Amino acid sequence: MKKFFCFTVALGFFALNAGYVAASDVAKGRKVYNKCKACHALKAGKNKVGPSLYGIMDRKAGTVEGFKYSKAMKASGLTWDEETLRNYLEKPRNFVKGTRMAFSGIKKKKQMDKLIAYLKIATK
Repeated sequence: MKKFFCFTVALGFFALNAGYVAASDVAKGRKVYNKCKACHALKAGKNKVGPSLYGIMDRKAGTVEGFKYSKAMKASGLTWDEETLRNYLEKPRNFVKGTRMAFSGIKKKKQMDKLIAYLKIATK
């Protein structure tokens, strides 16, 4: 019984700690988003130099109402999910040849992880 109790306490500790790490990643992801916010808004219908990121997860690329996309982005056939965002944000101009996005990319995996965690929550 004592071993079961210790295991349960340890499991609870790790579960709480995992939640803390996720919350921490989201908070740190907001800081990484500072690289994006000059060109992209998180509000629905608010386009800037780049399209609104609201609802980006599982959205077909090149479809935000009122934003003028490059022909390359419209023809890309992409649907934004974690994998496509990671690939695109690593080096946008290499991933979609002809995109107008003038961003050099996010090279550090930890920054990318935190940004993706933030975008999943902030763009709903």
